[in-house]
Amino acid sequence: MAVVRVRNHVNPLSKKYQTPANPLNWEKIYAAPTQPLHLDIGCGKGRFLLNIATLEPNWNFLGLEIREPLVEEANTWQNQLGLTNLHYLFCNVNNSLNSLLSSLPVGTLQRVTIQFPDPWFKTRHAKRRLVQPQLVAELASYLSIGGVVFIQSDIEALAVEMCDRFNSNAAFQRQGKEWLTENPLPVPTERETSTLSRGEPVYRALFVRC
Repeated sequence: MAVVRVRNHVNPLSKKYQTPANPLNWEKIYAAPTQPLHLDIGCGKGRFLLNIATLEPNWNFLGLEIREPLVEEANTWQNQLGLTNLHYLFCNVNNSLNSLLSSLPVGTLQRVTIQFPDPWFKTRHAKRRLVQPQLVAELASYLSIGGVVFIQSDIEALAVEMCDRFNSNAAFQRQGKEWLTENPLPVPTERETSTLSRGEPVYRALFVRC
């Protein structure tokens, strides 16, 4: 089998990624479409969602990823395991979120995770970063009252910027003023495990839709 090379960095502003994704038919994706939905933005290889979807069958899980080969492989795993509460989708979330969630059953989006997004270190590339004010506003529109957004990164400056974006939106309230010492979810990401194994810090924060 040929090995498909997957780029680590994909520019979301390039022409290739400017077509928004189509609205989803939730009844075709999930066996129980009105279950609470966990949205993982930038799901990478999808193994975090694969593990947590197995542990929490009473939740639905949707992973969004801009690198299409990773999505295709993740959906292959999902199909092989027969998980009817899990789906992965290729898209550029910064221009697709409204379209994707426009048909979402009201009140079902209850949890969002944004974990270790690409930092785009150069100042001139900051506009390529995932967490922009528009994304925060769109999440506020669809996330249920009391729903949560969990963010984490191994780059402190990026974690601070993401927190600033959510703090700037009155719909969200940060839980505590310091970084979380523990992950509130039952499953870590591969990047999280690798970072902690090297003795390096992970910067985590939790926001509630108020």
